[in-house]
Amino acid sequence: MIEPVEILWQPAGTSLPTLGSRALVDVTDGDTPNIRMPVRMLSVDTPEVTARSDARAATIDRNFAELAAWIREGRAPVTAAYAEYLLPKLETGRPGTLQRQQGRHASAFLKERIAARLARPGGGEPRSLFVRTTEQPFDDHGRLLAYLAPSYSPRELAELTRKQRATFNLDLIESGWAAPFVIYPSIPGELDLPLFLEAAVGAIGAGVGIWADEPETLLAYEYRSVERLHAVTERIVEGKPVEARERFAWRERYCADMRDRRLHGPEDYVAVPPPYRLWLWPRDVAEAVSRLNLVPAPRLVGVG
Repeated sequence: MIEPVEILWQPAGTSLPTLGSRALVDVTDGDTPNIRMPVRMLSVDTPEVTARSDARAATIDRNFAELAAWIREGRAPVTAAYAEYLLPKLETGRPGTLQRQQGRHASAFLKERIAARLARPGGGEPRSLFVRTTEQPFDDHGRLLAYLAPSYSPRELAELTRKQRATFNLDLIESGWAAPFVIYPSIPGELDLPLFLEAAVGAIGAGVGIWADEPETLLAYEYRSVERLHAVTERIVEGKPVEARERFAWRERYCADMRDRRLHGPEDYVAVPPPYRLWLWPRDVAEAVSRLNLVPAPRLVGVG
């Protein structure tokens, strides 16, 4: 029987998903097992491949066309400004198919890029990965949030520019196969943010990657929210009870403009060009307003 203690503590932390398919790789010593786990690359968002098949992508094409009709009939819970922005992307007849095609291109690009940059000039074993986390190490799905790059020796680092030793995250932005997706508080540092913005603006201007399909492209975070919007609108159309909270759960984040620190509501992010969007979860808005000195946009406070 233990003796009474007078320490009471509730530790903070994240419970990762059970191992499942995340294999135990090996055990270095008695208290150091190495496991395989997923990494969510920070500040980037590549097109989704969750449709898994051409048939499922075609179903999503039809679902989104159905949603477009509901929006035009005024039955979907969206603002007029957001409807005007979204409809041209939904009425192409292929938003799901295009998303899957872009996602497969993005995956192929990253695989090739990783293989090329991890290869050593003289051959031999490929380089290891450099992994850098920020203030929030895990997302809500238990994935490690990180920037990834080839691991260079101190001598190599001294001879390489910041751009030459860029992360794979930046490579995705520069290639156009990922949209910028900076989420507070995981913001690139003061030396990395200009490189990130330059790469994003350059990719959009050159029309490479996903930007080659503008204005049809649905950015991945838009695609996911539109899937949720279709689901809730379908319930509304069918006359099923939908609580006020549920009507707007499809839109998850606020957006701040990095250029003027103006904070916009969840549907008003379209007023901010993609490279300059800083995303905030609702739980982080109050802290971010204070730390970054954000200024609410007039519409967010009911003006205009």
